[in-house]
Formats: sequence, structure tokens, C-alpha cells
Amino acid sequence: MDITSTAGRKAAAAFVTLLCICCLQPLQAQTGLKPGFDRAEYVELSRIHVLLYDTLTFPGKKKLPLPAHFQRVYRSEVIGLDNRWELWKYGNVAAINLRGTTKSPVGWLENFYAAMVPAKGELKLADNFTFKYQLASHPRAAVHVGWLIGTAFLANEIVPKIDSCYKAGIKEYLIMGHSQGGAISYLLTAHLYQLQKDGRLPADMRFKTYSSASPKAGNAFFAYEYEAKVAGGWGFNVINSADWVPELPFSVQTLSDFNNTNPFKNIEGIIREQKLLKRIALKHAYKQMKNPSEKAQRNYQKYLGNFASKSVVKNLPGYQPPAYFPSNNYVRIGPTIMLLADDAYYAEYPDSDKEIFIHHHPQAYLYLLERSKY
Repeated sequence: MDITSTAGRKAAAAFVTLLCICCLQPLQAQTGLKPGFDRAEYVELSRIHVLLYDTLTFPGKKKLPLPAHFQRVYRSEVIGLDNRWELWKYGNVAAINLRGTTKSPVGWLENFYAAMVPAKGELKLADNFTFKYQLASHPRAAVHVGWLIGTAFLANEIVPKIDSCYKAGIKEYLIMGHSQGGAISYLLTAHLYQLQKDGRLPADMRFKTYSSASPKAGNAFFAYEYEAKVAGGWGFNVINSADWVPELPFSVQTLSDFNNTNPFKNIEGIIREQKLLKRIALKHAYKQMKNPSEKAQRNYQKYLGNFASKSVVKNLPGYQPPAYFPSNNYVRIGPTIMLLADDAYYAEYPDSDKEIFIHHHPQAYLYLLERSKY
């Protein structure tokens, strides 16, 4: 091609333009959020996440490469009940990184403070700090009170930072939490969506959430609404099937946890209509099924709510324990990316009575992800 001619110069210019477009497209794809589970995003966020821990060393932590693209721009102090977060940036995307439980007893207290509270209300956390929230609209939606406290302290810092990022032109946000941080990621994401709905955050902000190795953060009514909020590929729950942490907290389902339309609602009236001997037998069977679950729920609220709150007050002197929601029907919250442990996995990560977190560390999750279909 003769680039000295007019036609040659035009052809060369067109070629250079096409080359620039082709070269720019991968960068744009890397820095713009798209719906759907993205293996590269999850790997990058996991690499970011392990850097949050000062007092907890993951087995093989040094083997994880550093983040390939994101750069840390802010790290918070330890706040709330041993909570911490970081802000990372890559191009026009920011990542909100939520720390999980460390070796600190205060952080474990946040986990054990496992009574439920309504998903809409307020928490009095200090003399000058009351957290008002609406994480779901259903009157029977409820969430874990300990992780709600963590969410409150984190959101108090995160929302102003998001506002500053938005003013700088950043409209897309990845939210990542592993373990306790994963549980908080549900509540924080729901809170941010509500702030958008209320006009307190811009409507053109986009959030994409990866809840990794997360325990159960709320009941079915909360889960339904959360899953609707992130529908279309904007939120994921990543689980290693060998990990015990996503199986917690203890869950009890009572008859009051069902939707209003159910076959058990008027069962006592149905029993009364039966003949005497049948009525006696059915009433006895009904009580044997109903009473133990209700007693268990009251005991969980007593010890994981009322009793645990005394220790919370010692760590947060201005905290006023709220009225608890009468349920412990914790459920797994989706959409779920299931990393199924197989024989090859157990050969690399064998069950252990001594290393109880062997299946919980990010390394185990990334091992399974690399061999998965995702």
C-alpha cells in the first residue's frame, strides 16, 4: 500500500482507527461492569480481600498473586464490632471490600449476636449515632442483628465515600465480602438500593455484589426481596459445598414462618372438627411437632439475643438493644454459585478436626472455581 498517495493515507488512517478501536475494547470490557458471574472479577476481588487481614493468616496466603488491576485508595480504621473496609479502584469502577471475622473476640461476638430484628427500623448505636434502615419492605422480613450493627458502622463511612467517587465520575461499584463480610455484603447492598430508591444516592449508580463463603444473613422474606433486587446477574452467593460457615446461623422454622396462605394456619380448627379419639391423637401429634420448634426459637433468642446483647453493650456503651423479631428461620440467599467439592478437592483439602477453616479460606474457593464450569 502506497501511504504517500491520498488514497493510501486514507486507508492507513482507517486502519489505525480500526486498530485503536480493537485495542480499546478489551480495556473497556475490563473496566465496565456487565451482568452475570465473572470468574475474573471474583478472582481479582478475592486477591483484594485477603489483603484486608492483619491478625489472620490464611494458609497459603503468600501464594495468592497480588491484584492484577485494582489499586487500593482507602482503608478504614477498625470500627463497630471489629469491622473494617477498603476502597479500591480500576478505571471507572470502584470496589468496596468488606472484612470478615478475624481472631478478635469482638468480631466473633458480632457473629454470635444472632437474634433477628425487622428488616426495617432503626438501631441506637451511640448517643450521637442512630442508624435508620430499610433493607426490605415486607413486614415479616428480618435480618441478623449482629451483622446489621456491622453494616451500620460501615455504611456510615461507605456512603460518603461513594458520594465522593460519584462526583469524580465513578458510577459502577463492585461489593465484595468473604465470610462475615459476605453476610454484611447482603445487608449493605440492600441498604444502598434503598438509598437509591429514596433519592439519597443517584439512580444511575450500578452495584454488583459477590457474597463469598457467606453465612445466612436473614429469613426467607428478606431473601426474596434481596434476590429480586439483584436479579439479572447483579449479585451472587459463592459457596464451597464443603464449607460449614454458609450453613450457619442455626435455623429453626416454626409455623409462624410460613406465608399467610398455608395449610397449617387453621389446623387447630380442623382438629376440633374431628371425632373425639382422632381429635385427641391429632392434637397430641400437632403439639409434639409445634412446641419443640417454638421452644428452640425462644431459647435462641434468649441466648443469642438477650444474653449476647450484654456483651455488645460493653463494647458499644451507647448501644440500646432493639426489640427482636420472633424468628430464627435463617435461609441461604441466592443467586448461588455452587463450587462442588469432589474427590480431587478432598485430596488437596482433606477434612480436618484441627484446621476447621480449611474449606473456608479463599484459596479453597479459588481452587474449586478454577476447576468449575463457571
